[in-house]
Amino acid sequence: MKIDIEKLSLSELNALLVAAEQRRQLISSRRPIALVRRKAIAVAAQYGYTIEELYGDQPVAEKPGKKRAPRRKASKVAAKYRDPENKRNTWSGRGRMPLWLAQKTKHGRSVTDFLIPGLAKPTARKSSSIGRRTLIKQG
Repeated sequence: MKIDIEKLSLSELNALLVAAEQRRQLISSRRPIALVRRKAIAVAAQYGYTIEELYGDQPVAEKPGKKRAPRRKASKVAAKYRDPENKRNTWSGRGRMPLWLAQKTKHGRSVTDFLIPGLAKPTARKSSSIGRRTLIKQG
């Protein structure tokens, strides 16, 4: 935090001095962490425990953080869709639809119009029956 004291008014400077003095007194009145840690270990031992039993393997001052499982790296997927006007615009059919394709489908064209011939089949749509449970009547 950086405070530009050149821009502060007299009342703001006085308030800053008072706050700084209060903070200095608080910090100077605190006991050293090593002393507090020794006392905590002694109190735990008095009741028949160790600090590790009470707080786990972590030291008292540290909070255990959440660890995420390492993510699997996404593999490269061949493009299924290509913009005929700009050959560099491609899409694999995974993830969010790119803006160039969304704009063209908004103006009445179908996504299947942009399929790369011979390489791809259209991606399943929400209206598709793939993955949907169906009831089959037995005769």
